[in-house]
Amino acid sequence: MFDRRLITNFNWTYVLLILLIAVIGIANMYSATSSWTTAAQPVYVKQFYWLGLGLVIIVLVCLLDYRHLEYLSFPLYGGNLLLLILVLAVGKTSMGATRWISLAGFNVQPSEIMKIVIIIALARFFSDKAHLRGFSLKELIAPGLLLAVPALLIMKQPDLGTALLVLCIGGTMALFAGIQRNAVVFLAVTGFAAAGGGWFLLHNYQKQRIMTFLNPERDPLGAGYHIIQSKIAVGSGGIDGMGFMKGTQSQLSFLPERHTDFAFSVFAEEWGLIGCLLLLSLYCLIVIWGLHIALRSNDRFGMYLAIGVSAMLFWHIVVNLGMVIGLLPVVGVPLPLFSYGGTSMVTTMTGVGLLMNVSMRRFMF
Repeated sequence: MFDRRLITNFNWTYVLLILLIAVIGIANMYSATSSWTTAAQPVYVKQFYWLGLGLVIIVLVCLLDYRHLEYLSFPLYGGNLLLLILVLAVGKTSMGATRWISLAGFNVQPSEIMKIVIIIALARFFSDKAHLRGFSLKELIAPGLLLAVPALLIMKQPDLGTALLVLCIGGTMALFAGIQRNAVVFLAVTGFAAAGGGWFLLHNYQKQRIMTFLNPERDPLGAGYHIIQSKIAVGSGGIDGMGFMKGTQSQLSFLPERHTDFAFSVFAEEWGLIGCLLLLSLYCLIVIWGLHIALRSNDRFGMYLAIGVSAMLFWHIVVNLGMVIGLLPVVGVPLPLFSYGGTSMVTTMTGVGLLMNVSMRRFMF
C-alpha cells in the first residue's frame, strides 16, 4: 500500500528553489544569446526542455527507495568504470577530448554519471565502516582507490575539471566521515607534493590554462581572452547592474562561451552586485538545505548520500564562480542549473532526486 507520508514529506520548497534558479538561468540564457541569428532551435528553448526532463528524473528517482541503492552501489560503480574504459577505447572524440560513448543511439558521458555513482559507492563504504575514532591512513586505502581509479581514467580523456570534481566530492565525504589527525597531515603534505609533480603530467593546453590563470595579460587576445573579458563583464555590472539585455560585453559578443561556462559573467554584468548576492544566497540555501536533509536522515547511508550530493553542488558552484572571476584556472566546469547543457542538468537533477528521496523517507525504519 502506498504510504501517503511520502507525499506529505516531499520537500516542495527545495524543488521550488531549484526551479527558481533554473528559470533565472534560462532568462539569463535568453539575454546572452539574443543577438544570435540561427535557424536552429534557440538554446534557451532547449534548456527549457532539459529542465522538464530534469523534473521527470526527480520523480523517477524518488519512486525508488534510496536504501536499495546500497546493494546496487558497487555493481553501479563497476559498470560505470567499464564505461570509462570503453570511452578511452572506442569513445567519440570532439575538440581534442574523448569523453562520449554511443549507447542505444545516445551520446553518453560516463564521467558525468561517475559524479553520482561515486557518491553512492562511497556512501555505502562509509556507512558500512563508520566508527567514532575516524579513519586511519590504512583504512582510507580502499576509498582512496575507489576515487583514484575513475579520476585517473577521466583525467586521461582528458577532462581535468571533472576529475578534480570527483576527487573533491569524495574528499568532502571522507572529511564528514572522519579522518584521524595524522592521516589528514600526511594527505595534505602528499597532496601538495603531488600537485607539484602533477605539473609534468599535464597536457600543454592544461599548462597553458594555469599559466593564463596566473597572468592572463601575457596573451590577451589568445589564451587570456576568456578570463579578461569575463572579469570586465563582472566589473562592469557595478552595484546594481546595467539592466536585463543591456550588458555590453555579452550583447556585443565580446564575452565567449556566455551561455555555458561564463553564464554567470552575463548575469553579473546585467544585475550587478545586488543580483549576484541574491543568486549566491539561493545557491547557499540549496547547499545548506542539503546538509540539513543529511542531518535529519534516519540512517547513515542516506546521510552520506545527502552529504555527497551537497558536496557535488557546492564544488560546482565554487569552481565555476572562482573560474569566471579569475580566482581559479578555467577548467570547463558548468554552474549547476544556470549554464546551458543537458548532461549537467540531468546530473544535477539526479542528485536533487536523491536528496528528495532521503528527505521523503526520513520517517521510515
